[in-house]
Amino acid sequence: MSFQGLKVLSLESRRGAEIAQLIRKQQGEPIVAPSMREVPIERNEEAFLFGERLFAGEFDMIIFLTGVGTRILNQTLATRYPAERFAEALGKMTVVARGPKPIAVLRELKVPVTIAVPEPNTWREILKATENRPERHVAVQEYGRPSAELLQGLRSRGAEVTPVRVYQWDLPEDTGPLREAAERIAAEEVDVVLFTTSVQIDHLLRVAAEAGLEDYVRAALSKTVVGSVGPATTEALEDCGIHPDVEPSHPKMGFLVQETAERARELLSKKR
Repeated sequence: MSFQGLKVLSLESRRGAEIAQLIRKQQGEPIVAPSMREVPIERNEEAFLFGERLFAGEFDMIIFLTGVGTRILNQTLATRYPAERFAEALGKMTVVARGPKPIAVLRELKVPVTIAVPEPNTWREILKATENRPERHVAVQEYGRPSAELLQGLRSRGAEVTPVRVYQWDLPEDTGPLREAAERIAAEEVDVVLFTTSVQIDHLLRVAAEAGLEDYVRAALSKTVVGSVGPATTEALEDCGIHPDVEPSHPKMGFLVQETAERARELLSKKR
């Protein structure tokens, strides 16, 4: 089975060309509307305050949530401290990495990873992987949207938790394609929408609301096949009242496209 000519919308930004190619391989008509950009927080005093506490030995565990955030935190601290000091400090504490991307950055820095969080890499897996640990002074490198459930779960164990937000997501500089995507969803011109991160949901609804189309977009999505890359994105969709039809067997973009293609025609026939 394949998309068989269905119009498939992706809100990917960095990997837009890649997902478009995957959609074409499954005989879909790709529509790619970049929905976000990573913006380092200017004059990140929060990161520098964290650095002072880190180098003073105030933390015994740090949890890295993203590869991009790990890299930017290292680069930010290197503007004020010797470049090797961050890695040296991490080598003296428990380092938790949520999935392969932060692991790859930490490997570049020659920092041993104490705990590698398994798939699907949600806050639930992080809490499970760190349960019964003795560390009580925990730093969490955040990414865009704060992980309230993770912070609450750690604090419920008696940990003192310090979130460290090193970058944020913003709308793309050119919101035209995203606004056009919202218009096409509202007009029911899209058959499938693929979400690969929770921020895409927020930004799509934000642009739709600014155009006076949010209610129409929500209504149209109930008649559209919605694919979610994994549990964290599914949870965010559900929080917004959007119920995904497909969540792949592995939280990867390739699996999302392939497994949605296999079921899209059948699901669409039931929704329209």
